[in-house]
Amino acid sequence: MSELFDEVDEDVRRDQLKKLWDQYSIYIIAGALLIIAAVGGWRGYEYLEAKKAAEAGAAFDKAVELSEANKHSEAEAAFNDLAAKAPSGYRILARLRAAAEVANRDPQAAAKLYDDIAADRSVGTLEQELAKIRAAGLLLATASYPSMLARLEPATVPGATFRHTARELLALSAWRANDTAATRRWLDLIANDGETPPGLRSRAEALQALLPPVAKS
Repeated sequence: MSELFDEVDEDVRRDQLKKLWDQYSIYIIAGALLIIAAVGGWRGYEYLEAKKAAEAGAAFDKAVELSEANKHSEAEAAFNDLAAKAPSGYRILARLRAAAEVANRDPQAAAKLYDDIAADRSVGTLEQELAKIRAAGLLLATASYPSMLARLEPATVPGATFRHTARELLALSAWRANDTAATRRWLDLIANDGETPPGLRSRAEALQALLPPVAKS
């Protein structure tokens, strides 16, 4: 009897499944097709993005080669083209490199380009900070110490990524302005920071030697 009931139950289940299939098969098939299309579309998108990145990488390397060959005008044009068309990661790198090429002929114009990058909220924080440092480096010979201080002081705090370079630029700017106290302040910060790079520390010590002795009280 139990076998008979099992066979009846199985027939009932089979009939129920057939009815469900007849009623909903179109939706099941449509859903499966949508999943296949979505997966295919995503794979296609990934392929196209990888292809674009590879092309941008090759174009970036070529622009770097132009720069290293002192073909700065051609390199600038190549980097600007990448900045306009490349995937986002390469766009900011290209903007930074294009500004560096401009610096070879017009430091003031290059500083403006770096300032534009630093003010662009779509750019990553690290790239913004780097742009600020590079702009300040180009303006060191012409900007006043107060102007350099306004630009760089936020970047000198402990833990800031480019604090070592910012402190060195401010020390040099203060020294150019004959502000011995300010020069010594930045040199002391450089000397007392255990993470100061050795080369920068040596330059700071050389500048320290040019300062007059501290007056004894």
